Amino acid sequence: MTSNQQTLDQFHTFTDRFTRVVDSIPAGGWTQPSPCAGWSTSDVLDHVLDSQRDFLSRHGLEVGEAPTGEPGDRWHAHVTAVRAALGDGEVLGTEFDSYFGPSTIGATLATFYGLDLVVHRWDLARAGGVETELRDDELDHVEACLDELGENIYSQGACAPAVEPPADATRAEAVIARTGRDPR
Repeated sequence: MTSNQQTLDQFHTFTDRFTRVVDSIPAGGWTQPSPCAGWSTSDVLDHVLDSQRDFLSRHGLEVGEAPTGEPGDRWHAHVTAVRAALGDGEVLGTEFDSYFGPSTIGATLATFYGLDLVVHRWDLARAGGVETELRDDELDHVEACLDELGENIYSQGACAPAVEPPADATRAEAVIARTGRDPR
């Protein structure tokens, strides 16, 4: 299996797990405040949707008009457009100059956008009142991304400064605390 295929498969896996949380949020859950200060559950979803669309569009990948309608409908339309734009993954090798230096679409999807899907899935679940488990593969991924991005993850407004996790924190709670969120 190629590196691009592995990256694409991982991105789709994270997207599928995110989708399961989107699909489980009750209608009234979309207006609840999220762990992201000043954002509702719907705002978190729109952030993920808009940031992915913006990134892909800036790199010449067609994702069409922004979807409208109920949050779940918008998300499903978005996922369909993103999967079509990414196709078989060949575009993942496309190089560009990122904020951090030379990169590829695939490397950026694998790091920042994978991190975004995992952490914001936790945000959605917490705000929407549904359960989600952050799995070891996801925690490994988030920790590696946070390590790679270093202090830049905080300086660009992507995450609030890390908070001290409780002394008895689970691994998932400790990782979430690194992203500036109160894990409990």
